[in-house]
This record gives sequence, structure tokens and C-alpha cells, in this order.
Amino acid sequence: MTHSEPRSRADAVPLVGPRFHTDPQRHYAELRAEHGPVVPVELPGDIPAWLVIGYRELHQVITDTAMFPRDVSLWNQWPHVPDDWPLLPMVGRHFTSPEQSRRHSAVVELALESVDAFALRNSAENLADRLIDGFCGHGRADLVADFAELVPALVLAWMLGFPADAGDKLARIMKAMADGGADAQSAHVGFAEQVGHLLARARAHPGTDFASLLLAHPDAFTDDEEYVLVLMAVMLAGHLTTADWLSNTVRLMLTDDRFAAALGAGRHSVGQAMNEVLWEDTPSQILCGRWAARDTRLADRVIRAGDLLMLGLAGANADPHIRQHIDGTVGEDPVYSGNQAHFSFGHGTHRCPYAAQQIAEIIARTAIEVLLDRLPDLDLAVPAAALTRRPSPFLRGTTALPVRFTPVPAIGAVR
Repeated sequence: MTHSEPRSRADAVPLVGPRFHTDPQRHYAELRAEHGPVVPVELPGDIPAWLVIGYRELHQVITDTAMFPRDVSLWNQWPHVPDDWPLLPMVGRHFTSPEQSRRHSAVVELALESVDAFALRNSAENLADRLIDGFCGHGRADLVADFAELVPALVLAWMLGFPADAGDKLARIMKAMADGGADAQSAHVGFAEQVGHLLARARAHPGTDFASLLLAHPDAFTDDEEYVLVLMAVMLAGHLTTADWLSNTVRLMLTDDRFAAALGAGRHSVGQAMNEVLWEDTPSQILCGRWAARDTRLADRVIRAGDLLMLGLAGANADPHIRQHIDGTVGEDPVYSGNQAHFSFGHGTHRCPYAAQQIAEIIARTAIEVLLDRLPDLDLAVPAAALTRRPSPFLRGTTALPVRFTPVPAIGAVR
């Protein structure tokens, strides 16, 4: 980009505003009708980017790693990005070579595959029970603040090797980072400090936790900064996305008559509801990102070298070109069982590792099943229309999920 070119297109869509969290499906349909599958957008601070919402176009961007690498050093907007830019924690300044990125992924995937699924499920059950014990006698709760945001933080903290009392603080820090507000940068610094302490403990007293597994890998990283960044990435990628998957699924089951029987039966249809959420209400709406290695075209757009392409996962999931191939319908409702062609976990080289997907599913599904087992008459305490979404175009979650139920006695932290 030359200095004579405008930094942002006149028709660029601000990547902020209520439409992204109140009615994203309709918003993406309108964006597609007006701009096509590749939408010019404007990030905070008048930073230009492209939002890819076409299924085929997103598939091309994600799979063509030579043309669209995940290499932030290519970004042509670095001269315009201030040090306190709110989205900087999401974009990152850590430049890694393709070889280093592949090595990181291989080490992380092997460590994730070494996580004991039985122990993970047992930890999720115990921690879910402990949290439910804290409110089950009240007859009312906010399932976001009291449960959904805490379960993944506590389980992931246990998995990585944090002390048992660190989960609550980590949940607050990661939420501040994901929301991208004024405190995002300070939260990022605080999180890095916490992970640094974790790494030091794992080095001094190795165990079977994830941090120790990373340190024990024969293809060790070059310095502690690499380990800290990888551990932060694992925790951040797994926390709010899993929390939103959990709460969005419970929200669906409480507001959709198709799942009324599932509530009474406890575990019935939980998997179906979770898969539907990945299509219709995916926690990861927009990811950052890929950068063009050279001038090219995508759909009918001219993409310049160094341009940032935001990955519109939710928009691509709603693309009519793919939705017509969903297995079938029941009345007007799509059938999702067995169809996992969504982009909610990404795709290609930089997809969410399969082991990480399994970990997220174990945490979310176990928490939902324990919740429905313990509180079988769970119901919304407010009208469904009163539920509000987190004000973010990137992650889709409910700000609060007030519920009521028949009070029951606590059973203790361990089943």
C-alpha cells in the first residue's frame, strides 16, 4: 500500500455495533447481498481489513497457506497501529516463521493428545458439581457467571497445572482480553505473568500436567517466552469458546421446544444441541487472521500484499451455497446430526487441533449433563427476549442466563 492510497475504503463496514451480536445471521445476509463474499471492513482506529464470509472463499483463504499465511509480520498497517490498540492481543506482535509455527503446532498437538480423557472428564464432573453446590440451594442462578464461564477456566487451569485457586482469577483476565476493552492490554500482561509463574513451577516440580508435558517434549522450544506464548494460546483458545459453547447450548435447550424432552431426560439430545450451536450460534464468530503474501484476487476483490483478512466463520456457516447441502430439514428446521462441515473449529493447517476439539467437547458436554442431572426442572427466570449477547463481533455468548429451579441440597465437590 502506498502512502497516496486511502487507508480505508469509503464503503467499509465498521466491525463494531449491535448488529454483530443482536442478529448476526441477518446482518451477514445483508452484508453478502451488498458486498458479496468478501466484505471491506474497518477495525477500531480506522484500520482497514477484509471480512471473508463466503464458504468457498474462506476455504480458499484457510487452505492456501502460501498465498494467505498466518504471518502477522506481513501486515501493511503496522505503521498505523498504536501500542495501546485494543485488538492487539488478538492480532499479536509475535512474529513466527512458518517452520517455527509448524514445530509449535506439532509439539502442542502431541501434548494435547497425551491429556487423559478420563481424568479430564472426572475433573469436569467434580468441578461442575462443586459450582452447582454453590447455588443449588437457592433456586435461582446466573448460569453464565456462576457456571459456564467458570467450568472451562477451572478445568483448563487444572489441565495446564495451575494451582486449584487460580481458576476464578484466570477467568476474569481472559474475559477482559477477549472483550477487547480498555483493560485488554493490562489483562494480557497479567495473564502472561500468571503463565510465567506456572512455567517456573512446572520446571521446578514436573508432573503430568500439560505444562510439564510441553517441557518434557524432546523438540524443546528455544526459550521460556515461546512456552509462555503457547500456554497462553491454549488457555485463551479453550476458555471463552468452550464457555460460550456450553451456555449457548443450554440457552438453546431452554428456549427451543424441540429440546424440552431433553431437559427432563437429562442427557438425551445434548450432542444434537451442541452440534446445532456450532452451525447456528458458533462461539467463534470471527477470527484474526491471515495476511496476503502478494497482490491477488479473492472473489471479485483486489487484495493487496499485506492486507489483513478476517475469518468470518459464522458468516461462512450461514452461506446459502453450503446450507443447501445440510442433510435435511424437519419442517423449517435444519437437521444437523452427523453434519460437521461447519467452520467453527477452523480448517486446514491452522485448524483447532482435533485433540483440543475433543477436550472442549468433553468439558462442555460433561458440564451440561451434570447440570441437567442435578437440576432437572431447570427453566429460564426471564423471558427469552430479555437475554442479551456479549457486545463483541468476535465471540458470541450470552451476558447472563438467569434460571430458576427447585432447590436441592449440595452433594459435595466429589461424586
